[in-house]
Amino acid sequence: MFKFLKRLRGKDVDASAPEQENQPAAIIEVLPELDVPAKDVAPVEQEAETKTQTTALKSDTVANKAESKEPDLVSVELPKRSLGTGIRSLFSDSMDIDELEDILILADFGVETAEEIATELKREANRQGATTDPELRLLLKDLLAKRLSRTDSALNLDDGTLPYVILVVGVNGAGKTTTIGKLARWLKDGDWEVVLGAADTYRAAAVDQLETWAKRADSPIVKPVKEGADPASVAYQTVEMAIRTQADIAIIDTAGRLQNKKDLMDELGKIRRAVEKQTKISEVLLVIDATNGQNAMSQARAFTEVAEVTGIVMTKLDGTAKGGILYALQKELNLPIKLVGVGEQINDFAFFSPEEFAKGLVAKK
Repeated sequence: MFKFLKRLRGKDVDASAPEQENQPAAIIEVLPELDVPAKDVAPVEQEAETKTQTTALKSDTVANKAESKEPDLVSVELPKRSLGTGIRSLFSDSMDIDELEDILILADFGVETAEEIATELKREANRQGATTDPELRLLLKDLLAKRLSRTDSALNLDDGTLPYVILVVGVNGAGKTTTIGKLARWLKDGDWEVVLGAADTYRAAAVDQLETWAKRADSPIVKPVKEGADPASVAYQTVEMAIRTQADIAIIDTAGRLQNKKDLMDELGKIRRAVEKQTKISEVLLVIDATNGQNAMSQARAFTEVAEVTGIVMTKLDGTAKGGILYALQKELNLPIKLVGVGEQINDFAFFSPEEFAKGLVAKK
């Protein structure tokens, strides 16, 4: 399990402090509209709308805390999550090694990769004298897990530069907003303080959906006053709120659909500059829908060309038998799969485990 650095809070230090009875966990406060000077966001934003409505959810503890330039940090793990049985098996019956290449191609591993894996499995089976179905499945599981393993699959939440800022990119419908909500809830369960930013301002539905997830995750959200407001301003104020309330993480939603790559590049560039005026960006996570198969590859290529993507989130892995696209993406783009979604519930979300994924793919169903 990965370990990360977060802020050491009062309750972590004094666990014996008496709890207040009959007090709400947090106070919901609607802050007045804020004016962010264009020069504080980015030079190209002189004409951008800068008014955003901030719906803040903050505790009395946070409100009364003194500012600290160098926060005390503690090394922690996130609550354990598992892929469980959410991965569909490649095999509906006994495994036939002679049909493996075709099965892998149908599962979106790609022709070249399918041939490599089938050839390697046959060679290893001959070397070990493996012939039975359980033996072949075990060999294939180990082979896939080895090929999927990387050393950079942890989230970049360990350098102590708070607040960590995560930008989330991807096409509409891939599960971007749901991913943000699930990740925020997971972090909250691990006692992290999170602020969400609704910078996908061109879709009112995206803002409303993220607000719903913010409530589920018990986290504050910064959102625009109206559809089409300047996304960079929302991003700026999200980070501003995270700094002011001493939050650990700011997660910012971004537009999933613009007219062309140049528009997307320009917008992401403005958001990046707005954030970096206050702190650095820790992660740019690309959300990909596993059910899109090979179409996911073209989407991923497009986004990696315009965004400085640091990792991939695969969603809806439970809804497809084409999980091989995950392997193909990681190999072709040389980007780690960091997180996976395997269901509709808020806890159906986990770190990507090559061992669990490979075990699910070769399981006897």
